Amino acid sequence: MGLHRTYRKRADRQEANETRDRNRVFKDKERLRKDAKMVKELQAKTLPYSPTVMSWLSRKLEKPSRKITPADVKTLLT
Repeated sequence: MGLHRTYRKRADRQEANETRDRNRVFKDKERLRKDAKMVKELQAKTLPYSPTVMSWLSRKLEKPSRKITPADVKTLLT
């Protein structure tokens, strides 16, 4: 039983890696599309932004959303 489990775990890891590689293409395209959409919203509005935009900004700037300033947004857009 132990030997079977070892082979099964190896097969599961290999399958997970293949799935991750297949999905990476779609996720990269989706990230680019979302980034373009968020930049468009940033250019159209000023602070305060919607929670979705603030969350995206927080990840991009690696800063809590409450500490984001208009200067930070400007540096991201340039």
